[in-house]
Amino acid sequence: MDQSVPVQELQLAWARLRVEADVGLRRGAWYRVTRFTPSEVFLDVQRFPIAVPRRFLEVVLGRPLRWSVVPGPRDPTKLPPTLGAPYAVCPVCRTRTPLEGRPGKMACPQCQGVFAVAWEERYLSKGETKGE
Repeated sequence: MDQSVPVQELQLAWARLRVEADVGLRRGAWYRVTRFTPSEVFLDVQRFPIAVPRRFLEVVLGRPLRWSVVPGPRDPTKLPPTLGAPYAVCPVCRTRTPLEGRPGKMACPQCQGVFAVAWEERYLSKGETKGE
């Protein structure tokens, strides 16, 4: 990993959507957890706390440092046409970028960090919906 991350960030909880849900989060992006309640997780979204139902989130301890591979949305008009599907989301700055081929590592065009690509993860796999 070429991007340096403060030690305190590695010890915090982070969360991202695990299902398709319109709750104001970017698909594939990790957000710092600021608080837990029995039914919700509060996330730091542009320095503003956003409450998201726990059932919609994947929560991990320690900052993820691999690109998320995100399938195209059900409604392709919600995605810039230059992005394509699947696309990748930077684990640090949340920049979305097209995937060309199947790289093992990629440099982020925004923050310049170099991270492995999480190809083995089944992020938003087929059949996973918000299921209310």
